[in-house]
Amino acid sequence: MTSPPAFSSLPLTPALLPGLDALGYSGMTPIQAQALPAILERRDVIAQAPTGSGKTAAFGLGVLQAIDADAIRTQALVLCPTRELADQVGKQLRKLATGIPNLKLSVLCGGIPLGPQLRSLAHAPHVVVGTPGRIQELAAKQALQLKGVRTLVLNEADAMLDMGFEDQIRDIVKKLPKDRQTLLFSATFPDA
Repeated sequence: MTSPPAFSSLPLTPALLPGLDALGYSGMTPIQAQALPAILERRDVIAQAPTGSGKTAAFGLGVLQAIDADAIRTQALVLCPTRELADQVGKQLRKLATGIPNLKLSVLCGGIPLGPQLRSLAHAPHVVVGTPGRIQELAAKQALQLKGVRTLVLNEADAMLDMGFEDQIRDIVKKLPKDRQTLLFSATFPDA
């Protein structure tokens, strides 16, 4: 049995290596080995892999690699179908980012009070992870500025569409720069 490809085979910034260690990754999973080269080249990617296959680390490394921590603006937006998944993704991205000083990541979801989230946006986070309804609401209130987003991730895109988030996602995408990277990750992709 061959060993998985090493992350060292990729042009990753050294600041991401402590995060890989913190998450216990010794080599890439198949989805990471397939998706990361294209992601790191800033190409758009549609990827399908089962739950637990390492999708979050695949898009997370790409998101974090592209962040300019000195530029205080929202540079990456990760949309998730549920608050629980957004929390999980936020935790994993924070671990991956342990070697990046001063990186601010905010998890913004519905079902929890708006006030603290509005206050947290007084200083723009570099990375926002959230649910479409709350992101749309915060953008409409001008509390969340999306014009600096360089990477959009639709995580479990099929579930977001199944849950009726298509209109919110389309509205959010209209507020983003046309020149950006878009990453779609999902366990399943129906033909539609």
